[in-house]
Amino acid sequence: MFSRLREDIACIRDRDPAARSSWEVLTCYPGLHAVVLHRLAHGFWMRGWRWAGRFTSHIARFLTGIEIHPGATLGRRVFIDHGMGVVIGETAEVGDDCTIYQGVTLGGTSLARGAKRHPTLGQGVIVGANAQVLGGFTVGDGARVGSNAVVVKPVPPGATAVGNPARVIHAEAEASREEAAARMGFSAYGVTQGDDPVSQAMKGLIDNASGQEHQIALLWQAIEKLSARSRELPAADCVPQDAHTTEQFDAERLNRLVK
Repeated sequence: MFSRLREDIACIRDRDPAARSSWEVLTCYPGLHAVVLHRLAHGFWMRGWRWAGRFTSHIARFLTGIEIHPGATLGRRVFIDHGMGVVIGETAEVGDDCTIYQGVTLGGTSLARGAKRHPTLGQGVIVGANAQVLGGFTVGDGARVGSNAVVVKPVPPGATAVGNPARVIHAEAEASREEAAARMGFSAYGVTQGDDPVSQAMKGLIDNASGQEHQIALLWQAIEKLSARSRELPAADCVPQDAHTTEQFDAERLNRLVK
């Protein structure tokens, strides 16, 4: 029991820069209190003492503002940050090292008794503030759910789900986009994962400009080789001085386009 508590405190100190000491975490973090009381409630529930489990869960909700059904399963080092308004349903399963922010609902869409009605979060999942994950599906290991997203279908491991209804963004596509943006001198932090039309236009411009630049560089390289062969001249003399045979980008031009 005490080893699990020390583990919980250590994970909170690792993930929350506002945590200054273990004593502060132990006495002032409702997410920790909710997880500890849930273990007691879950123990009652698994022994068949259903009323005792529900009553303990009710007391925890009154004290912390976090409602976790005693039938829900929580893994190790689960961090509920701030936590006010978090609701975790009866058949929900939360994997190890998950982080859940305030206002999150792990809810169900079915009224069938005994069925798997609530989601399963894999290991290391992050669920942003006020997100709703609804249904008996799985959110894969290392996935992220954006703030205010409404997720009603499975999320692959390592992917990001944003929007209402949520759309899945694969990690590989986002990584390549951010790499292209960094090479162009454009801040990837300006490209949000939301559904804002301006951010979508910025993403499209970055992808389009990156692709065109690559194609133009290939064309100039081909022209350079063909000219050198046909005229028997040094390759450098066959291409104009202002031709770009390597990928470059004018960040100011992109900024003017999106203003």
